[in-house]
Amino acid sequence: MDEITYRPIGVIRSPYTSSTGTPIQPEGGRGVEGTVEVREEFVPGLRDLEGFSHIVLVYHFHDNAAVRLVVKPFLDDAEHGVFATRAPTRPNHIGMSVVRLDHIEGNVLHIRDIDILDGTPLLDIKPHVPHFDCPLEVRIGWLEGKVSLYRDKRDDGHLEG
Repeated sequence: MDEITYRPIGVIRSPYTSSTGTPIQPEGGRGVEGTVEVREEFVPGLRDLEGFSHIVLVYHFHDNAAVRLVVKPFLDDAEHGVFATRAPTRPNHIGMSVVRLDHIEGNVLHIRDIDILDGTPLLDIKPHVPHFDCPLEVRIGWLEGKVSLYRDKRDDGHLEG
């Protein structure tokens, strides 16, 4: 298989119109509100989603065409392989964020704690379930001792192509 094609199920709306200055993780966007506009044909798939406090948004990094297999991430001065980071310069430009779901009105999901650029194509929505998504014993590699730094970090443009 050489190629896989996805079509967006919707679009993510946020106050971030430029990648520069956008938080690098949802926690860095704590309290920031946005919406997800789901295409009408996919609205039946939203059934029962309102019972979840958080959802996982899977999306396409539409504003970054660069592909770099080795990057200097926002939280470190050393270079790392892109698959050991959350950098947007991935071969398939797929991103994901866990955001808070406030409520749903028709085809619009009202969300907060957002770190996603306005106009981002949405590929999928999954409910966030801590028992499934948060293993108890984990190692976080080069990020050990650095994860608390992300709250104040913003995209500074150094990963753009």
